[in-house]
Amino acid sequence: MQRLLDGYRRFRTDTWPAERARYEALAKWGQSPETLIVACSDSRVDPQTVFGAVPGEMFVVRNVAALVPAYHPDAGYHGTSAALEFGVRVLGVSRIVVLGHALCGGVKAMVEGAPEEARDFVQPWVAMAKPVLESVPEGADRLTRAEAAVVRLSLDNLMTFPWIQDAVAAGKLEVHGFRFDIHTGVLDRLGRDGLEPVT
Repeated sequence: MQRLLDGYRRFRTDTWPAERARYEALAKWGQSPETLIVACSDSRVDPQTVFGAVPGEMFVVRNVAALVPAYHPDAGYHGTSAALEFGVRVLGVSRIVVLGHALCGGVKAMVEGAPEEARDFVQPWVAMAKPVLESVPEGADRLTRAEAAVVRLSLDNLMTFPWIQDAVAAGKLEVHGFRFDIHTGVLDRLGRDGLEPVT
């Protein structure tokens, strides 16, 4: 805990004075981010760091494996879907980015099975992505291919939300997929023909 509190003190001493006007404006006028990011909860992949963003620029949704479930309103708990609804319908973001990454434990749990200790929630959560395994052949690079395929699945599932589909069709919203490689720091864009490095 002490490390966290020391970090807060550095924030108050070093960051707050330089960024105070930004925070005060955000407090006064509210948030109006242009981008909604769906990213993995992995502690090694921070979307704000990867994209060099500042507070107020991105509305960030994080979960295991950066998965977007298909549109399915019911009485269940839908944290990711609720965040999408708020970001698109209330904040009016102009783009959604799905950010997958290398060495994703959630994708590994999908491919190899969840650890024994994570069967209550992780296993059923990643099971929604099982269909991608049909398109990912066995081989040494299966996890890498699966990481990209999961991003594509999330992009496809975004289009099952009627108000996302309508906004995209009207030219008011864009959707993009990326995969970040922790080893190299390289960001790849998910294109029609696979991954393409961002230069």
